[in-house]
Amino acid sequence: MTSTPVLEPLRAALAALEGAPALTLRDLSDDDFAEATRLTSALLRAAQARSAAVAGEVAYRSRPELGSVGLAHRLGHRTPEAMIRAVTGSTTKEAFTAVRVGRLVATDPERPWLDPVGAAVADGTLTVSGADAISTGLGGLGGAVDEASLAGAAATLATAGADLDADTLQRLARQARDDIDEAGIGDREAARFARRSLTVNRQSDGMVKLIWLLDPESAATVLEVYDRATSPRRGGPRFVSGPNKDHADRITADPRSTAQIASDTFVHLIDAGSTVDDSQLLGSGGPVIRILTPSSINGSNEEDSHGFIEGQPDPIGSDTLERLACTGATTRVTITDTGPLDVGREQRLFTRKQRIALAARDGGCMWPGCDRPASWTEAHHIDHWKDDHGSTDINDGILLCTFDHLTLHNNKWKIIRHGTTYGLIPPPDIDPHQTAIQLHSKSRAWTEAQRTVA
Repeated sequence: MTSTPVLEPLRAALAALEGAPALTLRDLSDDDFAEATRLTSALLRAAQARSAAVAGEVAYRSRPELGSVGLAHRLGHRTPEAMIRAVTGSTTKEAFTAVRVGRLVATDPERPWLDPVGAAVADGTLTVSGADAISTGLGGLGGAVDEASLAGAAATLATAGADLDADTLQRLARQARDDIDEAGIGDREAARFARRSLTVNRQSDGMVKLIWLLDPESAATVLEVYDRATSPRRGGPRFVSGPNKDHADRITADPRSTAQIASDTFVHLIDAGSTVDDSQLLGSGGPVIRILTPSSINGSNEEDSHGFIEGQPDPIGSDTLERLACTGATTRVTITDTGPLDVGREQRLFTRKQRIALAARDGGCMWPGCDRPASWTEAHHIDHWKDDHGSTDINDGILLCTFDHLTLHNNKWKIIRHGTTYGLIPPPDIDPHQTAIQLHSKSRAWTEAQRTVA
């Protein structure tokens, strides 16, 4: 590795910290323990400042206009945040925060009013989470708010941040925004409504976590149901009579926890609502994309071939053609000057039953480190259909999410098979030796079956 004025202090600091004796906290007096707390907090802030600067540089070297040659994408990561998470072992939220604040440390030309916040992080007086809280709470330009008023509020909050936690800083930042932008309160209400969402996280223990973000008005409706279901357990009215008293008594005596009662209540409500005709509510079936290609795509000029998505005026390149050709939701139509020449071969697409088998075998996207479930994936032909005359057999198919499928085609990765095992071959610019990376199924049923056979 190279030695530079930037790297050497970091290496020296790491070596000094790793070489220090292990802390024996129980032997310290209260005063010494308080000093140890202060010192470790200062160390953390100093490390966060450098880490944020690095995260900001990762984002710069992976900016969208660089496309597939950007640092994160070239190293096989979906986004700068995904790269930070993989390298640091942080959570997704922490990685996003690091990148946002990292841009401030490097001075964000689009938000100069936050320069005092970035400077406070750089000198170790403000934590990364505190800086993000100020940035989020203050917001940006809009209405009658100018840079001067935002900069003044940011400087005040950055100074106060040395002694305040991130939650308090965000509350104060939101209050500061309301003070300098009273006319924008209605707009911020609309913005909160636009942020509503429901996301699903599948945990490693088999449980599923729902994260439901509600605007205040929507939350009022949901919390009304929640309160009715659980209020006797949570300090609700006790002096009730008749049916209300019977309900309160049942809830109080229920052996389930309050959280379990709340969960069961909403599951039962959704189950009852599912009797509505779901085809009228959400529609049925999925879109089928038709890809129109000039006849030259099957001729000698394949490298420069292109096509069109039906209904769209702009062409798509050969890499996108190949990626879409692997999905089961496309029909390829070759066009000549006399009209459609060939509508494709059905056997080049995996059937529904084959997709079910692939999902059972792969359990989701097979790309290393990817957690996308099978429902988010596309079936990739290991032998590229056009290049290698690949057969549509489940042994020659593998599930990849759209991002990783695109990465494979655009960046010239390749998947090989040896019996029932699969390997991912990096392109020469990533690994000159092109050593195969073994791919592992995400399906527990499949891996258990493999162990049984062995």
